[in-house]
Amino acid sequence: MEREYWGSKMGFWLAAAGSAIGLGNIWRFPYLTGANGGAAFVLIYVLIAFTIGFSVMLAEFVIGRSTKLNPVGAFQKLKGGPWQIVGWMGVAAGFIILSYYSVIGGWTIKYILSSFTGLISPNTDATNYFLNFIGNGPQAILYHAIFMAITIYVVYRGVGKGIEDTCKILMPALFLILVILIIRAVTLPGAFAGVEFYLKPDFSKITGQTLLAALGQAFFSLSLGMGAMITYGSYLGSKKASLPQSAATVTLLDTSAAFLAGFVIFPTVFAFGVEPGAGPGLTFITLPKVFAMMPGGAIWSALFFLLLCVAAITSAISLLEVVVAYMIDNLKWPRHKASLIIGGAIFLLGIPSALSNGAVPINVFGMAFLDAMDYLASNILLPLGGMLIALFVGWVILGTAKKETTTEGEFKFQPVWIWICKVIAPLVIFIIFLNKIGII
Repeated sequence: MEREYWGSKMGFWLAAAGSAIGLGNIWRFPYLTGANGGAAFVLIYVLIAFTIGFSVMLAEFVIGRSTKLNPVGAFQKLKGGPWQIVGWMGVAAGFIILSYYSVIGGWTIKYILSSFTGLISPNTDATNYFLNFIGNGPQAILYHAIFMAITIYVVYRGVGKGIEDTCKILMPALFLILVILIIRAVTLPGAFAGVEFYLKPDFSKITGQTLLAALGQAFFSLSLGMGAMITYGSYLGSKKASLPQSAATVTLLDTSAAFLAGFVIFPTVFAFGVEPGAGPGLTFITLPKVFAMMPGGAIWSALFFLLLCVAAITSAISLLEVVVAYMIDNLKWPRHKASLIIGGAIFLLGIPSALSNGAVPINVFGMAFLDAMDYLASNILLPLGGMLIALFVGWVILGTAKKETTTEGEFKFQPVWIWICKVIAPLVIFIIFLNKIGII
């Protein structure tokens, strides 16, 4: 079977940015910022994203483009032996993460519709509404199924007609929705206090935990360590796309989306006297309460949850593509078969996650099934994968790395990048790993 490739450099950038820009940018970044002192956290986050994050992303692009293979095949081709395990970790992470990510993606679809059917009303208790919804097993599974069906359909259509064409539409749409919501947010009475909180650094709030939170957010929001960027890099057919430029562009788009999301959240919550560090519940409980107090609240609510849904879909298709690419490259499955079978299997694995939030008490190691899957993927597979990818590029395939990053011209920061891959990124990501598993 002939391998598929991106139709254009811009298509690749938008697809990779779509992979990176996910729910974490829109819902996790604002509440972490709110809980860690506002602008001071943002500055640290951006610095880490453009050093550690950029470096690991570029390392993944190098592995992908140099081999034209999925994560497992790429490590087999470049070195083989125990290094293949890193590729398998990426495929496993994509499979596991999408199983519960799709459940949360389904929630966004439900809330788009619910914005017009009673959710956005002063008479609705948003807390009970959310708990009743996630505790309704059939409903949770239904919206999980709808979200997975959309994801499978995009990947089924292929790299060009499916992923690239979809991201060319959805990524501009995402930024357009962000701009519309920002205009509404900053024109609310009292919104300026939120803008000031967001843009005025308070370095007295910076602690060791703040640094760890910024490190973790920068790493996870860029879709690193799961093989998505290796897979997307493998579809670069020509040498016309500069890998350093591509990594910088995707990092810029990702951080921009997170930064702009703050201008939606903080002016809105300050205008209505809501705590900006309210936690994950800010999205599905606090904000619906706020929208209910706004003129035309149903429309603004639907737009916000549409924004979340778009971000979730563009990330979800990259997660599915990681596993599908392995089936196509290594097992020689046709794309339609791989998309349907793997997508169906991921949907089935997601059912316990959909049920574990109140419908059926499904626990693993003392955690709800969804939380357990998230712990395994986010706290173990992704940090270890990212750390080993950086070490692999910095120490094992250094010649290939130098060649791939200078094919389109000089990369004047190459010595610094190599040094980060060799020492700084592995050390920093290992610290993230220790923090995630509760050692520090």
